[in-house]
Amino acid sequence: MEKKKLKFVFIVQGEGRGHLTQAISLFNIIINAGHEISYVLVGKNERRKIPQFFHEKINSPIEAFESPNFVADSKGKGIKILKTIFYNIARGGIFFKSLKRIREVLNEKSPDVVINFYDILGGILNFKFKERNIKFLTIGHQYFLEHNDFNFPDGNTTDRNLLKTLNKITSFRYDKKLALSFRQVNDEEEKRIFVVPPLLRKEVLNITTEVGEHILVYINMPGYSEEIIEWHKNNPEIILHCFWDKKEVENPWVVNKNLTFHQVDDQLFLEFMKSARGFVSTAGFESVCEAMYLGIPVMMIPIQGQFEQTCNAIDAKKSGGGISGNSFNISEFLDYLPNHKSKSEIFRAWVQKSENIFLKYLEE
Repeated sequence: MEKKKLKFVFIVQGEGRGHLTQAISLFNIIINAGHEISYVLVGKNERRKIPQFFHEKINSPIEAFESPNFVADSKGKGIKILKTIFYNIARGGIFFKSLKRIREVLNEKSPDVVINFYDILGGILNFKFKERNIKFLTIGHQYFLEHNDFNFPDGNTTDRNLLKTLNKITSFRYDKKLALSFRQVNDEEEKRIFVVPPLLRKEVLNITTEVGEHILVYINMPGYSEEIIEWHKNNPEIILHCFWDKKEVENPWVVNKNLTFHQVDDQLFLEFMKSARGFVSTAGFESVCEAMYLGIPVMMIPIQGQFEQTCNAIDAKKSGGGISGNSFNISEFLDYLPNHKSKSEIFRAWVQKSENIFLKYLEE
C-alpha cells in the first residue's frame, strides 16, 4: 500500500539559531520522505531577523510574524524575566494579529500536520484555535526537562515553575511533544513525551574534522564580549574565533591578531568548528550538539536569568559533552581539555537514528 503524502506547516521560534537549524534539518527529512512543507512561519522581534541561511536552505514559502521575545539586561549578558513578561503583555495587540495571520495560513493551506518549534504563539494558537483534522506536534529540548531521567538543580523553584509553564503554553492540546535529547532514553507516553535525537544539519553530519589551534566561541548576548576581551588581554597567545550577532560593528571585528569576532554565518561557523580545539558557548542546545557530534569538547556558560540554559549545561555534562562555568574564564577550559573523555561514538549513533525516529512519529 502506497504511503500517503502529507502536507506540513512549520511554526518556528526565531530566537537564537537553534530552532531555525532544527527546522532546516526536519525540512530535509520530510521532503526526502516524499511529503510537502507548504508554508513556514517564523517568529521575529526587534532584536532578531530571519537570517539569510534560513531562506537559502528552506525551499518553501516563508513568512515572518511578530512573536514574544526576551528582554535583555542593560549589560547585554542576561534576561530580565519580569521585564520580559510585562513587555510582551504590552504587545498583546500585535501578537493577536499574528495569531490571526497564523490561523489564516492554516485555513488556506489545510495541512495534515502542524509542527511547532517551541514558539509561544504556536501554542496559544492551539489553545484558541484548535483546528479539526490537523495533527499538532511540538518540538523542543525543553520538553526533556519534564522527563523522569532529568534531574533539576537544587533550588530555583520559581525558575523551574516558569519553565514548566512555558512548556505547557507551547504544547497545549498538542498530540505529541517531541523531546530533543542528548541521549537515548524511553518515551513517557502518559506525559505525551516522545524522546528524539537532536536534529543536526547534513553539513554537520558529513563534515571531516581536523584539530587546529583555535578555540571557537559563540555568544548570543553581546555583553559577554567584554569578559572575553578582558580574559584575552592576559592570554594573548590563545587564538579565539568568536561568533555573535552585534550588527553595529564591522565584520569581522579584529581586536588583535589572535582575537576576532565574526557575524553569525552558518558556513563560516562550521569551517571554524571542524578544526577547533574546543568550543566555548552560552549553553544553547543545538551548537553544543554539533560540537558533541564532532567529538569537540565544550564549555558551557548559561545566560544569566535563562534557567533553561542551566539545565542544558547539566544535561550535556551528564552526556559527556564537557564542563560548565559561570563566566568566560577560558583558562578553566584549557585546563580541562587534556582530560576530556569523548563519548562522541555513542552520541553519533543516537543522532544517526534521527530520520527513522522522526518519520515514525510524523507519519503514524
